[in-house]
Amino acid sequence: MKKINFTKMVGAGNDFIIIDFPKKGIDVKKLTIRMCDRTNGVGADGLLILDKSKKADYMMRIINADGSEAEMCGNGARCMATYIVKNYNPDKKIFSMETLAGIIMAQAKEETAQVTLSDPKNYLSDIPLTINNATINVSYIDTGVPHAIVYIQGLDKINVHNIGRTIRYHQRFQPRGTNVNFVEILGRDIVDCRTYERGVEDETKACGTGSVAAAIVTYLRQNPEEKNKKKAKMKVKTKSGETLEVYFDMTDQHIHHVQLKGSAKFIARGEYYT
Repeated sequence: MKKINFTKMVGAGNDFIIIDFPKKGIDVKKLTIRMCDRTNGVGADGLLILDKSKKADYMMRIINADGSEAEMCGNGARCMATYIVKNYNPDKKIFSMETLAGIIMAQAKEETAQVTLSDPKNYLSDIPLTINNATINVSYIDTGVPHAIVYIQGLDKINVHNIGRTIRYHQRFQPRGTNVNFVEILGRDIVDCRTYERGVEDETKACGTGSVAAAIVTYLRQNPEEKNKKKAKMKVKTKSGETLEVYFDMTDQHIHHVQLKGSAKFIARGEYYT
């Protein structure tokens, strides 16, 4: 029997298990599936692994609950930033973390964290999709991982699991697939968002990169003539009830310096036996 020390954290309703890099010989995919099981394991949306990096101050690996490895996770990055500050006391207030989506910057104080993400790419608006014999228009943007945005009214009535799963596996988004965000506009600077997450294969209580995607796409739709903007701000209400804050700059209609701010709370520490 092997013992693995872990920390359980939650960011805006997204819950994660965090471990330092496990010893050689451990199958990370199998470990994640077992640990994230909500009946026979610790229970979480994913496993975050802190490791050393040759390119940045730290490396963060993100393993989804189904064992697949994700390029990026906004809420996970905020939890990892808070974990690093509490356990490693970094010399820098703002430090770097290597991810599969690139190097991101992070800072944390107590149980609030802010991360600067890689620039979004591949934005497309009004993509027609045939779903259940009906045509709907969705937008698409990659905020470190792929996201489809569907605007609706009556967000509380939508079947996120069934419709989200259909769009997630739609041939238009293969082979990577996509996360799916159902978004209701509440005002000029605030939206409500529910997300079907690729890798979890279900709705989660929040999605960081999904909140960023919803914020950016909504801002672009509401301000089609705007080309330059400093510190644009959007608020995104998540299913957990927490509101995340998204900031970004726009130069010649290019979105950059994207920041995500919200809570990152410690839930438990423990030992897991394999």
